[in-house]
Amino acid sequence: MNPIEELRAALHRRRVSRRAMLRTLGGGAALAAAGMALPGCGSGGNVDEASRQTSQTDLNVLNFALNLEYLEAEFYLRAVNGAGLAPEDAGAGAGQVTGGRQVAFTTDAFRQYAVEIAADELAHVRFLRSALGNAAVPRPAIDLSNSFNAAAQAAGLGASFDPFANEVFFLHGAFVFEDVGVTAYKGAARLLTNKDFLEAAAGILAVEAYHAGEIRTLLFSLKDVVAPGIGRRVEEIVQAISDLRDNADGAGDTDQGITLGGQANIVPTDANAIAFSRTTAQVLAIAYLGGSGSGGFFPQGLNGAIK
Repeated sequence: MNPIEELRAALHRRRVSRRAMLRTLGGGAALAAAGMALPGCGSGGNVDEASRQTSQTDLNVLNFALNLEYLEAEFYLRAVNGAGLAPEDAGAGAGQVTGGRQVAFTTDAFRQYAVEIAADELAHVRFLRSALGNAAVPRPAIDLSNSFNAAAQAAGLGASFDPFANEVFFLHGAFVFEDVGVTAYKGAARLLTNKDFLEAAAGILAVEAYHAGEIRTLLFSLKDVVAPGIGRRVEEIVQAISDLRDNADGAGDTDQGITLGGQANIVPTDANAIAFSRTTAQVLAIAYLGGSGSGGFFPQGLNGAIK
């Protein structure tokens, strides 16, 4: 079975259907109502200004999450089968994706993990797009080439870095995204007012945390391997990426590598063993690699109100 067939099989197992998605969000009625509650969408007088504002805020947050899911889906899908999202999953007027190709996995377990995560990220895109309906933003322009080169330079890892060159580099590329996704969903949770939306976001956060744990565990198992072409151990490269994220998102030192005090650090937490949060501004600073309004992985910025 080739990776594409495996991806389809994984999606089938998860029973990703429009009906199941909408049931998760209360039969879709909540989002349908939210769409009608947007300012300027009718004058029947049944929705007051407070509920309009609440609905708009929730939609903005979900679209912010959708932008991040587009990025992760494109990264993993291209690594698994050499092709990204289909046009119907990217939305009308979707931006172009630069870079990315199929990874020549040599470790079957790594390939299987990548296939599973790719299926999850595709499901997240479809889930959010279906739930948002006409309010869903299309995929923004995404750069999976120059962005990694810029990140490598900023992290002191050399002039270029190709996460699709081999399975070890792929894991480093995945590490760039996964921890950010967990902190982004946790930070955005406080912005959601609809409990159905909050429950769905919590479910996605949990999956992203599983992904992050997988990637961090695999990298830890390779921590003493010297990465080809870079001449530094995997543990050192991971720490350089962690430091880069920490510098990009502003003051404070919360991001963590895969070791702490010489011991395994698979689950980065605060002193209370609680996962860290990032504000939308902090997430954008990392995604834009320090750019203002655009740059990095999103050369033209995100689509939607939060960008």
